Amino acid sequence: MAVKQDNGRETVHLLLTSIGTAVLLVLSMPGRFGWWPLLFVALVPLLAFIAGKGPRVSFSAGLLTGFFTHAGLLYWIVIVLGRYGGLPPSLSVPSMLLLSLYMGMFTGVFSGLISYLGSGEKGKSNAVRFLFAAPLLWVGLDWLRSILFSGFPWMDLGYGLHSQPVLLQLADLGGHHLVTFGVVLVNGLALIAVNLFRHDPARMTFRQVRPAVSLAVVFLLLASGYSVLRYRQLSSLVEISPRFKVAVVQGNIAQDEKWTPAMKKSTLEVYRRLSEEAVDSGNSTLVVWPETALPFFPVNDPLFSTVTDWAASQKVWLLTGAPYFVITGDLERSFENAVVYYNSALLVNPGGKVAGRYDKQHLVPFGEYVPLRKFLFFLEPLVESVGNFSFGSSGAPLTAGAVKLGVLICYESIFPGLAREEAAAGANVLVNITNDAWYGRSSAPYQSFAMAVLRAVETRRSLVRAANTGISGFVDPAGRVMDKSPIFATLALSAAVPVLEGETIFTRFGFLFAPACLLLFAFLLAARRRKK
Repeated sequence: MAVKQDNGRETVHLLLTSIGTAVLLVLSMPGRFGWWPLLFVALVPLLAFIAGKGPRVSFSAGLLTGFFTHAGLLYWIVIVLGRYGGLPPSLSVPSMLLLSLYMGMFTGVFSGLISYLGSGEKGKSNAVRFLFAAPLLWVGLDWLRSILFSGFPWMDLGYGLHSQPVLLQLADLGGHHLVTFGVVLVNGLALIAVNLFRHDPARMTFRQVRPAVSLAVVFLLLASGYSVLRYRQLSSLVEISPRFKVAVVQGNIAQDEKWTPAMKKSTLEVYRRLSEEAVDSGNSTLVVWPETALPFFPVNDPLFSTVTDWAASQKVWLLTGAPYFVITGDLERSFENAVVYYNSALLVNPGGKVAGRYDKQHLVPFGEYVPLRKFLFFLEPLVESVGNFSFGSSGAPLTAGAVKLGVLICYESIFPGLAREEAAAGANVLVNITNDAWYGRSSAPYQSFAMAVLRAVETRRSLVRAANTGISGFVDPAGRVMDKSPIFATLALSAAVPVLEGETIFTRFGFLFAPACLLLFAFLLAARRRKK
């Protein structure tokens, strides 16, 4: 009976720990709450629990924590799959839960490996485990999640600080992963502080943990000093940098109406009217329309001439999203194989000519293409509504006069590697065009915008964002939001964005920080196994 009671208490403790950590993480992330200070203590319940448990129990606690966290962050997937994908709740809800379970696996692996690494260790060694091995592994697993199965790096911890530009400046060294590293490190210090003040004869003493704590504090002081100094430097640099006048147009076109034939002309009229207002009031040089703002194929639709004529009449550059196709084979022999479709961005010059095209490189699985389509027969309702797009192959910037635009279409803004490659190729302004109408009135638009902010800091490029239903806006190279729109509003915004040149450390080789963390943790793990 005593054993059953102990097992029951441990199960309850595990559930409370998992739910508590998940609630703190969800509350700290962008969306309905966004209480970012919670990030610095959110992991303490989980870390405290696995400190005294074996790898198996720790894995279970981490798995549940990750599952509950991502179920709270990814609930909008039910909206996407249900309302717009045509899936009934019996499929859309389990799909969201399965994805949350997959995401939770990484937290489970984190907890199990950290527990294994420190099993049998006390005092100084235990402190080192939580202070340094934990952030190394957490960041390494974040990176692994960004590349496995095409990658889904949604809402890493560092993104929770997107509204605090002074705290983001480390990102130009090691990307948003370095910001995450600091967040996990602070959580480790918070855990040690709690343990030091517990009334427990077996607790560790400050003398035992002093070397590890001192090293962590020195790192955080250096990081804080760099962030403050870099923020001041960027603020001064932005003030004297050249400016480029841009307008973004948020058409607020309903997702379930935009592709109907009757809406094509009225959609263009909305964008034309808003664009003229922005050009007249702000004297903009470039006007940006969102992803698939043109609800037709420009290649063969006569309506496209009204778009090019408008750009010529206003003498402005126009960047607009549109579906595009290219004929690559014999149409009479095989139409399906002869036509290749892309989710594209077209740049129209002030003369009314198409001056460049960017094809989306990182497509959304089950949104723009269906992996293993023949085998996933149960997703047939979703398959019928998904575009059969092909992957773009070039990240070369589009040149609009003196400005070179690095284009990120929708989902691409959550992948730092794409923005980094475009900056390395010469882009001096990043442009993110997106259609967030899929998300409805959920937390997803806020989360998506938060991740885009870090692309500006990592590359030290202004970021211009045009979203169909919001959030649209401008972010300067220091990560400060110059202006932004509410969601589901019909409007246009104008700004003179700073144009900076040069490469950051992140652009050159700082992107290797996250995989290096995983590699270093693997060495620690191998050394621990050898010692055991």
